[in-house]
Amino acid sequence: MLIQSGDREKTRKKKKHRSWRERRSHIGEMVQMDGSHHTWFEDRGQKCVLMGYVDDATGRTFGKFYDYEGTMPAMDSFKQYIGKYGLPVSIYLDKHSTYKSTARPTIEDELRNQEPVSQFERSLKELGVRVIHADSPQAKGRIERLFKTLQDRLIKEMRLEGISTIEQGNTFLKRYPPLYNRKFEVHPKKEGNLHRPLGKDVDLAMILCRKTGRALKNDRTIQHRAKLYQIEDIIRGKVMVHELLDGSLVITHKERRVKFHEITTRPVRIEEPRNVGPRKSSTPSADHPWRTFTIRFPKRNRDEERPYEIRT
Repeated sequence: MLIQSGDREKTRKKKKHRSWRERRSHIGEMVQMDGSHHTWFEDRGQKCVLMGYVDDATGRTFGKFYDYEGTMPAMDSFKQYIGKYGLPVSIYLDKHSTYKSTARPTIEDELRNQEPVSQFERSLKELGVRVIHADSPQAKGRIERLFKTLQDRLIKEMRLEGISTIEQGNTFLKRYPPLYNRKFEVHPKKEGNLHRPLGKDVDLAMILCRKTGRALKNDRTIQHRAKLYQIEDIIRGKVMVHELLDGSLVITHKERRVKFHEITTRPVRIEEPRNVGPRKSSTPSADHPWRTFTIRFPKRNRDEERPYEIRT
């Protein structure tokens, strides 16, 4: 009716304009990373996640299968990537909770004018790798198209090999990406590899781990993940708990490792039995306040009081 009367014109919503982005010029200048949830082994095995990497300049791929997409798989896959190619200059990620923290900034973060970071983002910054978060899947379309291609080609290759487990799939991925890269990899615009080797003094295991701060109790114990640990060194203040990729635990105080052991048995409190007998009943007396009390009625003369008696 509004259109017919001329009070409102029919308009078509314009699509958001997305400009084409040119590839990076050097190898290792930017690497796109993401996880793909898919039935990679079809009906032969369980559903899993492929943590994939693709170099933006050349399209060179790298990947590994995991049970889920989380902090530890992201750190372990990045460790494998570093061991093969080196540290890239920057890494392009989406806003998954593994890669970008969803927590609200604390008072300390607001005073420092910084946003909370996830464990994976914190480890990348410690390694000197720049983190870039994409606002849409189209922004990192190269890794998205790679997953679409692998969900066709890689699945068929693993079907011919009879691969049905994650271990067999990871063994196959050691020899499949070189064949794929040989066919689809392109030459970079400029010569030179910007991947950086890992320094000899860098302890990668203590960086690619989950770090959690804990406060020492008066008996020098801390509680972490429903377990109690006794700190053997005489220290004060807070400690940092490191959960390594191999499942082990390391506790540090001011960047120095401390000795500790888990308290597996706790003392059991022995409670003395209370003498619980039959409940005694008592009858209130005739002049007990429960039986006789005064009620103030809201009348004209509010000072007037009338006694009210309860009789049994």
